[in-house]
Amino acid sequence: MTKHRIYTMSFAGVYPHYITKAEKKGRTKAEVDQIIEWLTGYGEKELEKVLADKTNFEDFFAQAPKLNPNRSLIKGVVCGVRIEEIEDPLMKEVRYLDKLIDELARGKKMEKILRE
Repeated sequence: MTKHRIYTMSFAGVYPHYITKAEKKGRTKAEVDQIIEWLTGYGEKELEKVLADKTNFEDFFAQAPKLNPNRSLIKGVVCGVRIEEIEDPLMKEVRYLDKLIDELARGKKMEKILRE
């Protein structure tokens, strides 16, 4: 079985799109980074290294310092697919991140995005 294309893509190649999506809606890079840290445990220095090393999505999630146990509270539809129904664990992680960035861009409060 071949891997989905997103798994081999560099996280550094997609990261600017997350920021652009947020900034177009009046949100900030700092908020995007806060979401990434909440979801994966990557702090500023670790994230900089991931970006500099052009780490792919598969390794980005596999090497995440601490995946947030509350990420299972993320529900809804991303790209026409209900997150709760995704069986592939890696695809579920990718879609969790997509969903959080979507919520940020839609103006949701940070406390709600981070499931506090």
